[in-house]
Amino acid sequence: MEILISNWSNVECVPKKYIFPPERRPGKLEFPVCHDIPLIDFAHNHPDEIVQQVSRACQEFGIFQVINHGVCENLMDATMNMYKEFFKLPSEYKAKFYSNDINKSCRIYSSTFAYDTEEFHYWRDNFTHRCHPLEEYIQSWPEKPPKYREVVSEYSRETRKLLYKILDMICKGLGLEKGYFEGEVSKTHLLSVNHHIPCPNPSLTLGMPVHSDPNLITLLQQCDVPGLQILKDGQWIGVHHVPHSLIVIPGIQLKVMSNDKFITPVHRVVTHRLEARTTIGVFLGPSPEFLIKPATALVRTEPAKFRAFTYPEFFKVFNGGANKSDAQLTLNHFRDKH
Repeated sequence: MEILISNWSNVECVPKKYIFPPERRPGKLEFPVCHDIPLIDFAHNHPDEIVQQVSRACQEFGIFQVINHGVCENLMDATMNMYKEFFKLPSEYKAKFYSNDINKSCRIYSSTFAYDTEEFHYWRDNFTHRCHPLEEYIQSWPEKPPKYREVVSEYSRETRKLLYKILDMICKGLGLEKGYFEGEVSKTHLLSVNHHIPCPNPSLTLGMPVHSDPNLITLLQQCDVPGLQILKDGQWIGVHHVPHSLIVIPGIQLKVMSNDKFITPVHRVVTHRLEARTTIGVFLGPSPEFLIKPATALVRTEPAKFRAFTYPEFFKVFNGGANKSDAQLTLNHFRDKH
């Protein structure tokens, strides 16, 4: 059997390796949809009001959607179509990029990086590549579909610009100086695309693990096929899709730097019986050398909730057996016990 599920065709039943134990399955097929996730309009509100809305969303919900955000709708559509076409390319072409090496700058893999050793597989292919500095990485990107590099480089620049705009709003909301999240703290820039083919029985498997984002901040473009769910008040609820909106998720490192003021949501992806689902994630994270710790301005009047650590230190614990790639559990390891 082909490793990449995007190479499969006419799938009539869920292969045994993809069937999760009953306690880890989604089970039911219908989930409530959350309409309470903050929807922030960047064009029709006063700048100070937008800052308040962003800050409140980070502290109370840990996820929000933005509209009129400045990323052109045509560019969003072109990029989404580009990835839908990419996953349809012949298996021989995609095989050039296949790797489970997390350090490879451009790679496609299936399920997780632990595909060869994991007990169960997730119903997804993932294509990830580095984006900054563009001139350093663009030559490793695919040349197919046609205009891939042209379209995706523009998307990369525009979404990066938006993320820094949001990070500056977060700075203002926290009372930090403008540009606090620029430089080494957000040097790593990844574009990561998940693709899920239709699944014969979505109640048996998952499209992505239950997780929290371990990076600094995430920008997510959904398609119109549902699947993203967040854990709220002990219940899994679907995230309502607003056309041409972008979802913003504060990552674990932002939670640390806010000195535990921000929420990093636990989320997962379920599959769909009839339609393929493709989503585009843009991730900013710290360089390996950067020391992650609560912002100095926030610990002048209150104790620091976390001790300082580097991203490699975090991932060493994150990938350790006891933590099972659970970012929230990993974070507890760095909590200041005093």
